[in-house]
Amino acid sequence: MAAESSFDVVSKLDRQEVDNALNQAAKELSQRFDFKGTGATVAWQGEQGVEVRANSEERVKAALDVFKEKLVKRGVSLKVLDTDGEPKASGKEYRLAIALKEGISTEDGKKISKIVRDEGPKGIKAQIQGDELRVSSKKKDDLQTVQTLLKEKDLDIPLQFTNYR
Repeated sequence: MAAESSFDVVSKLDRQEVDNALNQAAKELSQRFDFKGTGATVAWQGEQGVEVRANSEERVKAALDVFKEKLVKRGVSLKVLDTDGEPKASGKEYRLAIALKEGISTEDGKKISKIVRDEGPKGIKAQIQGDELRVSSKKKDDLQTVQTLLKEKDLDIPLQFTNYR
């Protein structure tokens, strides 16, 4: 009998693609006519965040839409964005801080593990390993069924499947 096959469920962020989308959005904001004189910018805020600034709440939301559009074009899921609500006024400008989510939290890992156990084929094992989840089975077909099942579920984190053996 063959050994067990497995794969890892992870939620990783491609920093280079996010950086490229950020640079493209910043360039578009500086060149578009409807953003002239609004002070609209989008820039990194530390390692795990992005900040959008403009002189009005509507312009901040419009600049955020431009950034989201660039992320989608570069193949980055919008589920990585964690906005903290409405833009906040700071002097004469509005700011919106956006955190970037990466990794599978223990809570999300338990939720995914429960989905695999309850709705997946029999004989599937799911175990949480740090910020990822290892799914294993004797049958490779069952693993593909689990991948399809997880892709169909609308989870609030982007999932990738790696380390398939």
